[in-house]
Amino acid sequence: MGTIKYQQLKRILDIIFSLFAITLISPVFLIVIILIKIFDPGPIVFKQERIGQNEKTFLIYKFRTMIVNADKLGPSLTQKEDNRITKLGSFLRKTSIDEFPQFFNILKGEMSLIGPRPEVPSIVKTYTDEHKKVFIVKPGITGWAQIHGRDDLTIEEKAVFDLEYVNKISFLLDMKIFFYTFPVLLFAKGIKY
Repeated sequence: MGTIKYQQLKRILDIIFSLFAITLISPVFLIVIILIKIFDPGPIVFKQERIGQNEKTFLIYKFRTMIVNADKLGPSLTQKEDNRITKLGSFLRKTSIDEFPQFFNILKGEMSLIGPRPEVPSIVKTYTDEHKKVFIVKPGITGWAQIHGRDDLTIEEKAVFDLEYVNKISFLLDMKIFFYTFPVLLFAKGIKY
């Protein structure tokens, strides 16, 4: 199957899976919305500028996991043991539930289920021309880099996996990433070869 035809098929699969996922996890959406409002009143959804396919800017959606105005109280990128992260937020991050609103990014056509994670503009400014090849494809909720290390990878290591994905993109590779994502989420460890 050619790359263009696969990208068209992938878009159809993304829409079908996202609609199914949103329907299936709608009770989780409701519970999280209530808990955020109870434990840390403020916006439910956090929106942040990211760089997507063809270097277009879009707003990524996440459940808010940090205190209100966290960006004014510390660095723009979160760090380990960041005291701006709420207790509920810590749980949402560990379980990746905070990423669930990104199914709406997929429906809007800004993201795919599988692809390189979209980065903030400040990090994209450091990309080499080679690394910018990741913008050929849509960014994803999960990807080749994520199943190898989640938050344990350096920006350089992540770039290697992202470029490997772009160069080898296929239905079989996407299926492999999809099925490896679940044990990686459960055990919070990337796969090892």
